[in-house]
Amino acid sequence: MTTITLSAEDYQALLDEQQRLSHQLRLMTVERDLAVERFDALFHRLFAAKSEARKNPGQSDLFLNEAEALAPNGTPIAEEDTPESLPVAGHQRKKRGRKPLDPHLSREIVRHELPETERICAHDGAQLVEIGAEISEQLDIIPQQVRVIQHHRIKYACPCCDESIRVTPSPMRIIPKGLFTEAALAWVATAKYQDGLPLYRQAALLGRFGGDISRNTLAASMVRVGHAVQPIINLLREQLLEADLIQGDETVVQVLKEPGRAAQSKSYLWAQITEAGPPIRLFSYTPGRSGQHAHSLYDGIKPGAVLMSDGYEVYNNLTAAKGVTHLGCWAHARRYFVEAEAVLPKNARGPEQPATQFIAAIGQLYAVETQAKNLSPQQRGQLRQEQSRPVLASIEALLTQHLHAVIPKSLLGKALHYLSTQWPKLTRFVENGAWPIDNNLCENAIRPFVVGRRNWLFCDTIAGARASANLYSLIETCKANSIDPYTYLVDLFKKIPLAKNAEDFEVLLPWNLSPSVN
Repeated sequence: MTTITLSAEDYQALLDEQQRLSHQLRLMTVERDLAVERFDALFHRLFAAKSEARKNPGQSDLFLNEAEALAPNGTPIAEEDTPESLPVAGHQRKKRGRKPLDPHLSREIVRHELPETERICAHDGAQLVEIGAEISEQLDIIPQQVRVIQHHRIKYACPCCDESIRVTPSPMRIIPKGLFTEAALAWVATAKYQDGLPLYRQAALLGRFGGDISRNTLAASMVRVGHAVQPIINLLREQLLEADLIQGDETVVQVLKEPGRAAQSKSYLWAQITEAGPPIRLFSYTPGRSGQHAHSLYDGIKPGAVLMSDGYEVYNNLTAAKGVTHLGCWAHARRYFVEAEAVLPKNARGPEQPATQFIAAIGQLYAVETQAKNLSPQQRGQLRQEQSRPVLASIEALLTQHLHAVIPKSLLGKALHYLSTQWPKLTRFVENGAWPIDNNLCENAIRPFVVGRRNWLFCDTIAGARASANLYSLIETCKANSIDPYTYLVDLFKKIPLAKNAEDFEVLLPWNLSPSVN
């Protein structure tokens, strides 16, 4: 057996190499785990359920996101079984039955009568007489009807000479010499921007009913009406910037034909909303997401106002420059922990996991908000001081415990870092009962655009993107004020050509405009 004798220098070199390899192995193991986590997160994002809903004690459907209602046995609740509240001594009993059809819908009566030969009493042979009717109702749908409005501008002439010929002038229209009536323009706008129906599908739908209209014609008309309503959008912006509380968010929109930019470049649609007073939902197109665009959109916001947003850094700079109080969004903070929990192996999940603990603690904050839902701002603020502050203290203790104990680039590390950097803004909501806990209201307002984007994918031009933003603003503002968007747009398109000054346009705001009689 051969014995190898190492010098002290060789032995130290061997130890150093062993430590280097051990360190490299640990590093590769961490990188592997991060890669696996990223893969699991991507797989979950693509194929797993999108809802973040969960049930905690005392917490209702706070995060339920457009899920189908299910009966206790897991089957969808039929529409005719929609429960109605029936007051009973001591409690509310659910009354089952078909939901009645809208009484404002027009009715057509169809009489079903017995033949004359069957209107004979089987007992004494007397003729039966009508004493009433058993009434049931069905909902009928009349397919789209396309018609042509033919305008006859009457000509007048003097019977004695050829010197005086007059023609009745054309009525003022939102699109001079336009092909579509105001009702048709409103139908196209609501179909695209409210129902998410792309213009090429609208063209195909109209074609089935005799309206042979190209998509380009529809698109050009939407751009022109979107430009024509700009004075209304300007008034909405003025009122929005005067609000005490504004909520903001942004999402991606692709515009194919932007000068100097590739078709694949990202542009953005910014959402700005208010809830106090007449609610306003305002959307704006910008070619980028920089602070320059944000400062332009919020130029004129009054000092001392409050802005609710996510953790995008541009909002931090904006609020500091404008002297505005900045609120953080707990829904965004929670979402990072939901993503971190989702990639955990099933056998590793449990209440002892940090992500699960944070989610449960945030759920307690929302349980307080559920209790305070119908309270006044003063009462809600008092309840937050009593119940939310202790929960915030426990969340902060959890944050201190785990912030430096996990890999920063892991999903849990990113969740903890987001919570840490946003903490002052996230805890600020307890200072005022009128301030929201999250930015969900703004996300809900921007969701119709995101849903529509899945269908039409992109805007062709900058003019089209701006027109879309304007029409989305009007439709979502109508919805927030419980106004039918189609009815409002029909009246607006009829009356906006007649407006001459600021007072005339003020009357045309959604909550001011009275529907036309005809």
